[in-house]
Amino acid sequence: MWEKKKQESEEIKAVLGKGAEFSGKLIFNGSVRIDGDFQGEISGQGTLVVGEGAVVKANINVQNVYINGDVQGNIDAKNKVHIHSTGKFSGDIRTTAFVMEEGAFFDGTSSMSNSGKKNTNDSLYG
Repeated sequence: MWEKKKQESEEIKAVLGKGAEFSGKLIFNGSVRIDGDFQGEISGQGTLVVGEGAVVKANINVQNVYINGDVQGNIDAKNKVHIHSTGKFSGDIRTTAFVMEEGAFFDGTSSMSNSGKKNTNDSLYG
């Protein structure tokens, strides 16, 4: 619940609306929301929100990704990937936090790193 409030409270810098199609390279700072169709490459220092009904075919390199629509490609998110119950993702994910709600679709691989934080279990098994 808190995630949705946080996601909605961030200022959206740009929107690709429903019915719009874009092909190319998107580079941004802040938050961007895609509700239409996007194909290409996405990178930036901020949050990408993929709205319900959106179709994104791209390699994505951002801080956070919230998926409510359909995403195909690879994601490298420095902080978090959150696939909501209406979201579909096909590809590989690399992130530090991965959340998938019941009803979400995920087909691919995921790898998580703790960004250099010491593993507290090291002393138990070392």
